[in-house]
Amino acid sequence: MPFVNDHFERYYAAIYGDRWGPLRESLLQEGAPLPYRCGLIKPYLLDRASVLAAQSLRLEGPILDACAAPGGKSLVIASLMSPEATLLANELSGERRRRLAKALDEHLPPDIRERVTVSGFDAAAAGGKPREHGRFAAILLDAPCSSERHVIASEKALAEWTPARPRFLARRQWALLSAAFLLLQSGGSLVYATCALTPAENDGVAAQLVEKYRGAVIPDPPEFSEGEETRYGRIILPDRCGGMGPMYVARFRKG
Repeated sequence: MPFVNDHFERYYAAIYGDRWGPLRESLLQEGAPLPYRCGLIKPYLLDRASVLAAQSLRLEGPILDACAAPGGKSLVIASLMSPEATLLANELSGERRRRLAKALDEHLPPDIRERVTVSGFDAAAAGGKPREHGRFAAILLDAPCSSERHVIASEKALAEWTPARPRFLARRQWALLSAAFLLLQSGGSLVYATCALTPAENDGVAAQLVEKYRGAVIPDPPEFSEGEETRYGRIILPDRCGGMGPMYVARFRKG
């Protein structure tokens, strides 16, 4: 019999109500990644929702993928950026950074790969370095999150889950998003994405950005139609999107 964490069940049932049962079942099903081929040496399997998140970034000037591993969204960005653009694919974890570099090496043509640099700095801490402010014209922040689709598929992860997890992750996400906004040039494009189900990690973090930098944050809603509209973006959930997601995407301009 599959393991059930009553705290987990009650937490998400309180958010989604009667929808939680069908949503939970959809999360337990295998995802359906598609081969992304555009501009690559060989296809890379990627959830369609992840492609939409990466495509939402307005690709201008120097680009930062702030939390880039395992690399799928970096590949999408690199394949679409102009011949003059550069991409900094950043990942704090050394092990995940090696996987990121391997994906870039294996999938990008040499002329694109030479314009993509892999780095390993703490993207949240970078906001405290004034010399880094305004460095990038476009930033994708696909932030570490609750990733419930992975939690629900792992008995160990599900057993360890507590309501403190989304609260802890939301604090980390806010640190990353606030720093990303400082690193962004005036007029630049910022996409905030997670694969979380919780409003606290999605619109809740986006709302903090709008409140803290009031007047400088310009909502710039993503243009894809998949999923459901939220206050600041869109959320793609697998129970209503043919197994895609979960993926939350919000997009902003810096005034």
